[in-house]
Amino acid sequence: MMPNVALRMDRVYKKFSRGERHDSLRDLIPALARQTMRRARGPLELKEEEFWAIDDVSFEVGKGEALGVIGHNGAGKSTILKHLNGIMRPTSGSVEVHGRLSALIEIGAGFHPDLTGRENVFLNGVILGMSRSEIRRKFDEIVDFAGLRSFIDTPVKRYSSGMHARLGFSVAAHMEPDILVIDEVLSVGDYAFRERGIQKMRSVLMNGTTVVFVSHNLHAVVDLCPRCLLLDHGRLIADGSTRDVVQTYMEQIGTRRVRTQRADTEIESVVIRNAQGPTLEFKSGETIWVDVKLRALRPTDHLSCVLFLRDSSFHQIFTISTDRLGQGLIHLDSGDEREFSFELTLHLATGTFHVGVLLHRHDTNQWFENMDPAASISVTSQNQVGLAVNLYPKIVEPGKQPTQTRAVTGA
Repeated sequence: MMPNVALRMDRVYKKFSRGERHDSLRDLIPALARQTMRRARGPLELKEEEFWAIDDVSFEVGKGEALGVIGHNGAGKSTILKHLNGIMRPTSGSVEVHGRLSALIEIGAGFHPDLTGRENVFLNGVILGMSRSEIRRKFDEIVDFAGLRSFIDTPVKRYSSGMHARLGFSVAAHMEPDILVIDEVLSVGDYAFRERGIQKMRSVLMNGTTVVFVSHNLHAVVDLCPRCLLLDHGRLIADGSTRDVVQTYMEQIGTRRVRTQRADTEIESVVIRNAQGPTLEFKSGETIWVDVKLRALRPTDHLSCVLFLRDSSFHQIFTISTDRLGQGLIHLDSGDEREFSFELTLHLATGTFHVGVLLHRHDTNQWFENMDPAASISVTSQNQVGLAVNLYPKIVEPGKQPTQTRAVTGA
């Protein structure tokens, strides 16, 4: 057992039932009877319509520790946080919380849409456990951190989702809790606010607060949390060094492959490398090679291999194909193999990016196979630029141009 434990989950199970509709008394009475039978059978037995949202999860978090929690959508991350926050109770197992806990699990949770931002600061603060005098003392700091001074007397129903997130995060972060639980809120809002949020979390950690941080922003998790949990369909599959766990996750999500029912050609392998060899970690501006090997199952014509890139939110930010790079359309006979090496320069900002590969047949406008992603890569940049692209900015003397710059004139 970890000394000075702030949080503990011990063999926690949580079952949910896929929705039932009771449109009449005739439907309701059998449903109530089934629920009674379930209780009689015991908590760890599942019926056909039930599933485990959390499946035998145990971990401890020490006081002052920063713990990251990652996993695919539906892995059970938010359900675990709701158990830690007392919103849910486990079907089986125990949850312990030692200290004052502040949670930001859903954007704008506790906000009343018809009240102003000012009124909601007080309402949300009281819900989180702050006294009115404490809220009054921190009010200006909360509003200035959220950057909503001009809108603080506007009803929050007129706020954007980013404004909701900024105000909600600001209230929770200024509560000075023993434990701060945050679910993905830093993915909403502009770059400047996300940076302020991360800086605030660093400050909270330096003050000895325990932080549990759920996010798809893997770089933020690596930056803030030395230790990380990886969840998959409600089960805890990795608990350890954040870099090791993130690497496991990136390899895990890189194994997904979607094929059409009749795939004439398949992607046999995708290897991502730099000058030293295969790797998934790169620096901004570095050259990357994506080696793709194809194999024809049947004769194939009019084919191209498409490479694309998604950001950490899985928005597509780049695409290219073999035919657009001058290779022409591919013809393969049954059993033929073909290899391509895409060379790219990673003018990217710090972040996690997902590399995808698909095969497209032009004459029928069909795709044969789609590896999305084929792998996920980590990029680090010395420039603190926002979003996905790094244009290597710098400040120069006004009106001055580099000597190598040549004016271009149109005809």
